[in-house]
Amino acid sequence: MPLRPLPRHSGWLMPAIAVLALILGLGAFELSQHRGIDALIERGRQRLDLYEASLEREIDKYAFFPATLGLEHDVVDLILNANAARVAAVNRYLEQLNQRAGSLSIYVLDARGHVIATSNWNRPDSFLGETLTYRSYFGDAIAGRNGRFFGIGTTKGEPGYYLSSPILIDGKPQGVAVVKVSLEQLEQSWTTVEAPVFVADENGVVILASVSSWKFTAVRPLSEAVRRDLAHSLHYNARPLPPLGLSTEQSLDGRHAELVALVRPHTEAAPVFPVSGRFVAQTEPLIGNGWTLTVLSPYGDVAATAWTHAALAAVGGAFLAILGVAWTQRRQRILERLKAREALQRAHDELELKVEERTRTLKAAQDELIHAGKLAVIGQMSAGLAHELNQPLAALQTLSDNTVIFLERGQMADATSNLALIGELVTHMGALTNQLKSFARKSSGELRPVPVARAIDNALLILDRRLSRGGVKPGVAVEPADVAVLADANRLEQILVNLIANALDALDGFVGPRLVVSAERLGDRIHIAVIDNGPGLSDDARARLFEPFFTTKEKGGGLGLGLAISAGIARDFGGSLTAADGQLGGTTFILDLAAAELQEA
Repeated sequence: MPLRPLPRHSGWLMPAIAVLALILGLGAFELSQHRGIDALIERGRQRLDLYEASLEREIDKYAFFPATLGLEHDVVDLILNANAARVAAVNRYLEQLNQRAGSLSIYVLDARGHVIATSNWNRPDSFLGETLTYRSYFGDAIAGRNGRFFGIGTTKGEPGYYLSSPILIDGKPQGVAVVKVSLEQLEQSWTTVEAPVFVADENGVVILASVSSWKFTAVRPLSEAVRRDLAHSLHYNARPLPPLGLSTEQSLDGRHAELVALVRPHTEAAPVFPVSGRFVAQTEPLIGNGWTLTVLSPYGDVAATAWTHAALAAVGGAFLAILGVAWTQRRQRILERLKAREALQRAHDELELKVEERTRTLKAAQDELIHAGKLAVIGQMSAGLAHELNQPLAALQTLSDNTVIFLERGQMADATSNLALIGELVTHMGALTNQLKSFARKSSGELRPVPVARAIDNALLILDRRLSRGGVKPGVAVEPADVAVLADANRLEQILVNLIANALDALDGFVGPRLVVSAERLGDRIHIAVIDNGPGLSDDARARLFEPFFTTKEKGGGLGLGLAISAGIARDFGGSLTAADGQLGGTTFILDLAAAELQEA
């Protein structure tokens, strides 16, 4: 049935449709942009936590290093009575210590700021005999405080992080011990990530960055007075400190982030991420040194996606509006047909000769009504399914495109995550077309009596190869032998495997390693202890032991999640996991759980 032309007074319809499409497009743009920025901020927060943890781990490896030099008798004797023999002995000692530690240099200053011994004593760039009173770390240490400073060396022009501690003699600072370490390896690991990151010091100068050209640029403008002070102290060894070129476009209220623009010349060779353009910036202050850590998440993909969603919403809205107008016209035509049929029925007696024609007309109208009813039902079903499936289909398109990119880059973890999301969307779409499908029920998580001796034996069996490789013969003492706890057997074994594995890590390379796993009943509680004779834990490590991502292992030795997960499982059981000084001189972990009675078979 052909559509009739729109009435003359309906000239407002097309402008109205255009306004509707514009409103829908703007709404879709704002919603898509908001969600995209939220996703960037969430990923940026995770990156901030990981970068901050990696930086703290890198620095903490050397945190107590300078203080130990003040305990060396040769160093103290050199401070009290310097002579050529003592200088030579300490120089050789510092040279060997520097090689083992992997630091850039280690040196000792007297109370007047003169370098009296150094690890690079026999190199052309040695600063033996130089006066370093202008360095802030010297002033901090000679005043009795630990010094922390990032700067550029004045001899070799090599940037590094300086850690200093006072050398106390009779309780008074008589000298200063300094260790200079390189953070270049940490920077290299940052260059492989998707979002650029940089660290700015207390002066607002970039000292660490995933983009090398950003280093030693100023995040904020530096006054002439500040530049003169920095030049006088040789903080950056006369570097010009040009501006980074970062400007704020919009503050993202309530989300602790900003939309910024970065304009810089392209100097990086084949960068993993863009080094200029628009970014969502998130900044986190680093405790204890006045530094800030900033992650820049590229905004370009979010904007492109938002504009795409806006265009789709505008076109879709206009299409639906046009369909609505067409449906209205069709409805009006059907009503006219009905009126015509009524007129034919009233003229039946008078127009007997036209009965056959009237019958055909009525039959055609009836067929048209049935056909229109079918179209209406199909239209309703199509509209419902289109509404429910449109967004998952769009998400599938985006996820599949991103997965191809991740696979080309070799980012298998991200690709796997996207494929998992695609699977979830497909499951959801299947549920829309089959309403009789039931959801899997959650597990009850019921706790049962678990024999402690069996759980310990299973955990030791899992780690039997590591025990044999490390030459560790564990001692097991369970009293009484049939003692049981209220827990889940698999998760209890997971805790024990984590604790025993950590003990084996502590005993690695240790002479005469000893490991004891014991259990005893104290009233209605059971204490399961894992004891080693390893090096033990510092007060700082013990205070942060159960924090996620905190670890005392060397870089690459672990993520720091085992103890946090184990403590969480213990809480789920209604118990606790604590650490204390070991009975064998190392560390003791105590798992406190409720006692249970074994059920008779």
